[in-house]
Amino acid sequence: MTTNQEDLNFNRIVSNQFDRAAKYLKVEAPLLSQIKACNNVYYFQFPVRFSDNHYELFEGWRAEHSQHNKPVKGGTRFSELVNQDEIMALAALMTYKCAIVDVPFGGSKGGVRFNPKKYTTDQVEKITRRYTAELIRKGYIGPGENVPGPDVGTGEREMAWMADTYDTFKPGGIDNLACVTGKPVSQGGIAGRREATGRGVQYGIREAFQYEEDLRPFGLTPGLQDKTIVFQGFGNVGYYAAKFLSEEDGCKIIAIGEWDCVVSSPAGLNIEDLNQWRKDTGSIKNFPNGQTVLEPDSVWDIECDILIPAALENQITMRNCGRIKAKVLAEAANGPTTPGAEDNLHSRGVMIIPDIFLNAGGVTVSYFEWGKNLSHMRFGRLQKHLEEIRSQTLVRSLERLVGKELPYGDKKFLMKGPEEIDLVNSGLEETMVSAYRAIRDVHNLKAPNESMRVAAFIIAIQKVALTYEQRGIFP
Repeated sequence: MTTNQEDLNFNRIVSNQFDRAAKYLKVEAPLLSQIKACNNVYYFQFPVRFSDNHYELFEGWRAEHSQHNKPVKGGTRFSELVNQDEIMALAALMTYKCAIVDVPFGGSKGGVRFNPKKYTTDQVEKITRRYTAELIRKGYIGPGENVPGPDVGTGEREMAWMADTYDTFKPGGIDNLACVTGKPVSQGGIAGRREATGRGVQYGIREAFQYEEDLRPFGLTPGLQDKTIVFQGFGNVGYYAAKFLSEEDGCKIIAIGEWDCVVSSPAGLNIEDLNQWRKDTGSIKNFPNGQTVLEPDSVWDIECDILIPAALENQITMRNCGRIKAKVLAEAANGPTTPGAEDNLHSRGVMIIPDIFLNAGGVTVSYFEWGKNLSHMRFGRLQKHLEEIRSQTLVRSLERLVGKELPYGDKKFLMKGPEEIDLVNSGLEETMVSAYRAIRDVHNLKAPNESMRVAAFIIAIQKVALTYEQRGIFP
């Protein structure tokens, strides 16, 4: 296939990735067809009346890819680029992503085609609530049915509006807060959800860099200290992943590409300073402690250890993959790499950490939030003080035994009980580490000549197939 003929239909790309992995499994063809198919898609148009008494018509979608586990789960995207194929593809990825990290949800996704930056806060609220009302009317939202979350163009604010709208339509529902995740902590959210996808990217990359035998063929050494990283995209995921990798793992973020420019510094960018500059000016452009290039595509030309696409799908294609000079491609976005580009990079010896594993931090912590809402109990509330008392007793006994006090910093750490954020991050890290090790084992045993994406899909398909085989399909 030539560059000009490359198929960029996201839904077909995900289906092709599925087929590539399915051939390694002994699963009957009819069951594979059921797993791959998107079970249902709700498309609708809805009018919104704004305060100046004019109406606009909006297009909305909510896809449910697989109901092998309930509820189904997936984000809500507000973008001018939203279309049905994209929504179906993202719903499918959610199914496989949940399976890989052992989150008991089926996959879903939703969206509205509009650019929220072109509307006032009041107008976005009206659109969000109107969209939610349509989902309620058709049963496409609910704690045990379909649980939306944030995605491109949405965040805590929109999730709070959706939860409030649902509660208005379903008064007295004891589990109503569990109808969406990604809410503000004060409205039933969970500490760590905002940064969860970026945190998961950090944990996934950190685990991948533990294995010397895996890294040696790529000319890399274990550990992340001083590894050079380039980001394409500096939204919620890119910002937090860059922040954590630089501040906690000692990586050098040498370049960040956005829609209007690329900012770089060989010595490494200060992520907090860059983020503040963006808040103050509306762009990362002309950041005083870096060099600005006004061609966004120049981000692909920068030599680095790790390239992290953290924007939208189909960013790395046959047209630009030859320009990439990274040793590792770590996919923080959904579907950033086309199959042709992936084959090219894999044949050139680039290690690919796939999206359906690496950006699963968001749905993992959403699962924690959903569970918190159903239990009506903040994580750590029952055991925090008890653990502090036990730790204090242990530290004092140790000090008496050795006849001297422990250093203040160590003592403070040992005596502190876990906060909700500590438990969330611990659970997320355990999830990402376990999932990577499973993918690595399958990759080495079943598909060593393929990229790791195939191994990730093998695990996902196998788990969904097992659920169907054990539960059956009824009626």
